[in-house]
Amino acid sequence: MTWRKASRSGSDGGACVELAGVDGKVAVRDSKDSNGPVLIVSRRALRDAVRLAGGQPGS
Repeated sequence: MTWRKASRSGSDGGACVELAGVDGKVAVRDSKDSNGPVLIVSRRALRDAVRLAGGQPGS
């Protein structure tokens, strides 16, 4: 699995998440805790969560 830092993550090492594709879904983890828990969600669920967090209506 190849992890990539989210483009909206801060450059100061604070609130950063990493994403990885896995079996048609998206794995999400805290970049400061690479051995910690991983949340696996559908691409649609992630897209909807990002829209909601950004104040945009869902699909």
